[in-house]
Amino acid sequence: MDTPKLIDLKHQTPLDMDIEPPLMAVTQWPFYVFLGGSMFCLLSSSTCHLFGCHSHHLNLLLLQMDYVGITIMIISSFFPPIYYIFQCEPVWQFVYLGGITIMGVFTVITLLSPALSTGKFRSFRAFLFMGMGLFGLIPAVHAVMMNWRAPQRNGILAYEAAMALSYLTGTMFYVTRIPERWKPGWFDLAGHSHQIFHCFVMMGALAHYGAALVFLEFRGQVGC
Repeated sequence: MDTPKLIDLKHQTPLDMDIEPPLMAVTQWPFYVFLGGSMFCLLSSSTCHLFGCHSHHLNLLLLQMDYVGITIMIISSFFPPIYYIFQCEPVWQFVYLGGITIMGVFTVITLLSPALSTGKFRSFRAFLFMGMGLFGLIPAVHAVMMNWRAPQRNGILAYEAAMALSYLTGTMFYVTRIPERWKPGWFDLAGHSHQIFHCFVMMGALAHYGAALVFLEFRGQVGC
């Protein structure tokens, strides 16, 4: 009887282990655009909350920077999915990335108006951000139709659904001011709607980060 051969994994090459290498080198800058936009958003928000109590003038300035940060995060979130899914369709890539960028520029110009930084337009600002996010439904449906049989499809959809649910839930708390509207003064230090909003934003960003990693893997395996 032949004795089984022991395989030393330390000295095995990818060819020996029959691992299929990626078909093409994957461009990674869209992934870092998303990471940079997310970090800028969280940094601008932290700066706003930390120094906003200095004076009324500085508070308005930092609020505008906070809104710009949110807009940049939304725009940058579109880059990994749009770039990688439509990498072999440059026209659609340009249409969708150009569309969300134009919407973002319009949103920034609108929100830089001092009058729109007041509490009176709280819901209007939220709906602007929601409108940018809902724009993603158009390329999402297009992408699902293009890649219906891709094995990564379900995983990506799960991540992106978690992201959308997190952002929409956080926005609901932001607009309705729940729970402090029910018990004024009880949640001044902890547990108020803005803190809950930020928690959901973090969860949404992490879900989209997971989706972006799957996008990288998908494009490396599939190629054009």
